[in-house]
Amino acid sequence: MSTIDWTEDHIQHTARWHSENGAPAPAAVSIADDRLSADQAYRRIRAGESLLWQGDFHNGRQLLQALGRRADRTATAPPVGELSARYDHERARKRSRADILGALLVQLDDANDLDLRRAPDVQAACTAAYGPASAGRVVAFPELLGVLSAYRWQQQGVEVPALGARIYPGYGVFSPTRSEYVDLVADAPLDPEVRTAFDLGTGTGVLAALLAQRGVSRITATDINPRAVRCATGNLTRLGYADRITVTGPTLYPDGRADLVVCNPPWLPGTPTSDLERGVYDQDQSMLTQFAHGLRAHLTPHGEGWLVLSDLAELLGLRPAEHIPRLLDAAGLHVMGRLTTRPRHPRAADRDDPLAAARTAETTSLWRLRAR
Repeated sequence: MSTIDWTEDHIQHTARWHSENGAPAPAAVSIADDRLSADQAYRRIRAGESLLWQGDFHNGRQLLQALGRRADRTATAPPVGELSARYDHERARKRSRADILGALLVQLDDANDLDLRRAPDVQAACTAAYGPASAGRVVAFPELLGVLSAYRWQQQGVEVPALGARIYPGYGVFSPTRSEYVDLVADAPLDPEVRTAFDLGTGTGVLAALLAQRGVSRITATDINPRAVRCATGNLTRLGYADRITVTGPTLYPDGRADLVVCNPPWLPGTPTSDLERGVYDQDQSMLTQFAHGLRAHLTPHGEGWLVLSDLAELLGLRPAEHIPRLLDAAGLHVMGRLTTRPRHPRAADRDDPLAAARTAETTSLWRLRAR
């Protein structure tokens, strides 16, 4: 267990350090409150100091916004030329910005509560994200705001038009806000003889629920993220599919074979830094590769695999254009066809995005596969 230390009123304090993205415990921590200006805070953070906030909650949020503006002003301009270089620059810029904002800290007590002026009730959100508290802990202020935001999604849910219902994403589980990939699974031709299905990397359980709605009678949904397993179980129970869908993990493929195997792996090669980023970045493209090479052994004789994937990685130069066809061929798979759609999320139309050229050209595909 990592701890941090600081001095307050000449008294040494120690608290447990918690970081969802695995950030190391800050080495130099001092107290900060409403008397600290944004310029002073920015200079101290750039000098290697972390600040334990003890001022007003809303003033702390405003300080974060001010630190973000200063980080943006000092960032280098994106390079001109290849999109892969712009992508690398953008990821580095975001990491640097997150490091600066993450140096503003808050302390939760042993009931997962926050003792700051005008602070909201954070206990339920923190308990949902972290579990019951056995002792106090210090977390980055932006992480706490992320916990609160995720809890609102968890309470309100996300409307999924293709499902005609709401899905409730838990903390650290990728939310199905991009509806185009869900629509592809809703519209893909489904043989009425399909009785069993696997949903690999189920996340919130949205695709498993959609398959059940389309008439598949027995579905196994898997995920390597324990939070996703709990989230999907709750969603599918709420939707009335608990008797038709089994959620299990941590694994990719369950035992046995199925008439249909669906996989929507993370769309970008890269190293995730948190549970949530596991829904975006596929380290060493391991999930994509495991899906392809394991599909033949998990399909019934006339079974079909559906791979749902964006070509954003190819457009950004992170994966060669021929990689997917070669991978499928090497795995002994025949491509029966592809269904495609264009993104409809707001960033696809944002011309100020440094990666706009790729986002506006992006296509999401459902690859229909059979064993050769």
